[in-house]
Amino acid sequence: MEIKRTAEGEKGFEKVFAFLRKRLIAGSLKPGDRLIAERELASQLGVSRPIVREALRALTMLGIVEIRDRIGTVVTRPDISVLNDFFTFALAQQAGMVDDVMQARIAIECQAIRLACERASITDFERLQRELARIAETIDEADAGGIADFEFHRAIVLASRSETLVVLHNSMAGLLTQFHRTRRELVQAFPSMKTYLIDDHRRIFEAVVARDPERADATLRKHFEIGDEYRRRAVVGEKESRKVSR
Repeated sequence: MEIKRTAEGEKGFEKVFAFLRKRLIAGSLKPGDRLIAERELASQLGVSRPIVREALRALTMLGIVEIRDRIGTVVTRPDISVLNDFFTFALAQQAGMVDDVMQARIAIECQAIRLACERASITDFERLQRELARIAETIDEADAGGIADFEFHRAIVLASRSETLVVLHNSMAGLLTQFHRTRRELVQAFPSMKTYLIDDHRRIFEAVVARDPERADATLRKHFEIGDEYRRRAVVGEKESRKVSR
């Protein structure tokens, strides 16, 4: 009997979610709108009021609605940043996900850089220039350097003026920052990476400022390929001589 109630509860829960999802997508419910009363919603969907309350509490935790005293349940604008934590926890627990995340990152950034060549403002160019300088300044620092690398690539995505690409890129921020930090640690084994990191990012910057999407895309993809090659060399235990000029 308990199993039956649980199954019914899950179905009711899905009904409430589906009801709100459909209206949010259609635009009939917008941030600031108040939902109909619990009793009426339960009646419309054919579920119990406790099920409606449970679903609304879950939606509150997701930031989709807010339950306000003496007002009722109000639709809110979800905080997209929660996706960052979700991706970090979910993907970090799955073996072999680094390469998959990197492929998604390449797809996002390569499209973003093409859009950035068309849409970037002077302010975007200045942001990229600042982050480029930070990459050179932190070339021997794993932590600060990893953040500088991430912020340069994030600046490209921001310059695309694509809210969707920005949301997707931000959702992987935790994982990408860790990846950049790990790559910076390779500088100790491969001093030539210093030149690669500084020069490659400068070439990417120059292509965006020149508003040349083909060159920008090709330069960025080459940048990713070289980074992968350094990772491969580290895996097989290669090292370089310290006598490498910058």
